[in-house]
Amino acid sequence: MTAIERALPLLRAEAREAGRESPGGYFDLLGPSGEPESTGLGQDLMLTGVVPAIYERWWRPMLGRVAKGALGPGWEEEKRIARLLLGLAPGDGVLDVACGTGPFTRDFARTVGPGGLVVGIDVSETMLSRAVSDTRAAGLSDRVAFVRGDASELPFRDRSFDAVCCFAAIHLFADPYRALDRMTAVLDRGGRIAIFTSALGRTTPMRAFERLIQLRSGMKMFEQDELLKALEERGYVEVRQRVAGFTQFIGGRLSA
Repeated sequence: MTAIERALPLLRAEAREAGRESPGGYFDLLGPSGEPESTGLGQDLMLTGVVPAIYERWWRPMLGRVAKGALGPGWEEEKRIARLLLGLAPGDGVLDVACGTGPFTRDFARTVGPGGLVVGIDVSETMLSRAVSDTRAAGLSDRVAFVRGDASELPFRDRSFDAVCCFAAIHLFADPYRALDRMTAVLDRGGRIAIFTSALGRTTPMRAFERLIQLRSGMKMFEQDELLKALEERGYVEVRQRVAGFTQFIGGRLSA
């Protein structure tokens, strides 16, 4: 059984029936003209053919370094933080929201092993085509499936996953709190969430600069306690946060 065949039962019935496996090797729920309305330049760049080609080697590490500051965690440390926040174990089912070219998706797949399943969802055809290709080259296609869909309206059945990750994306969603609601819905009881996103600074000059970034890019800048409260309101416990530059890592466990 292929990873896509293993992932299909996790989709809502209407999504499963409407989608199709694309020539690129991912399950497509959007079709040729199904991209959601853009929130700005940040999201637009993710849909181009240029960014996927340089995403893992240059784009994401470079932007991450600028955003996290000189003393913030590096690219590989980000992956380690995600694994720790998610508390992954062999056999787990993991959803990687806005997975891009799949670097974190593949990292999770190595941890959960052949008995586990990792599903990456993204809206970008170019990102997903690269993700499928790189995953095949890594020999992980038996445990990784990719879905093209709207990450803010996750098309999966409730309580389908043990862990959900959303790194460097929720601040680009038109309705981040709707996206958070859907991530919570697809988590099983006791499931874990990991988020990497923006964080407004404390000083007035820094906040003014960050507000300018928000206006230019379309990304949302979250207050440092904003998502912490949002997770607690949705029933998460053991909520943790690490702030680095004008970014933050947040994790929690959904109460059983």
